[in-house]
Amino acid sequence: MASSIEEILDGFEFLDDWEDRYRYVIELGRELEPLSDEERNEANKVQGCVSQVWLAKSLDTGADGKPLLKYKGDSDAHIVRGLVAIVLAQYSGRPAEFIAKDDIDQVFDRIGLQEHLTPQRSNGLRSMVQRIKEDARLALSAA
Repeated sequence: MASSIEEILDGFEFLDDWEDRYRYVIELGRELEPLSDEERNEANKVQGCVSQVWLAKSLDTGADGKPLLKYKGDSDAHIVRGLVAIVLAQYSGRPAEFIAKDDIDQVFDRIGLQEHLTPQRSNGLRSMVQRIKEDARLALSAA
């Protein structure tokens, strides 16, 4: 069972040392449900990431009749897989309207993530978020 974003934030606040925080990010990645070989395809691959990252999306309808996006994700790099877990904790299972409006940078700032990632990982993280936000915009325009 994947951690909620609140549990993740609490976990980071408990850890002072960045070595421990990196280990925690890797641990979060291990919680992700593995993708099937069929889900590891070009359509699900996130462009702009140095590591390979896949996001498999499913579209559902919430009780209010509005689009709801659910994701599974994976990466071939341990730390990046943990970053996928953080992004999915914030967005998977949420309404498209929330995703389109949300500023996940507040979560990253609270963790202190941005200043501890390489520029390549930061770019990859932005690419994941942009992909999910674009999915949300498309789901809203189709609704």
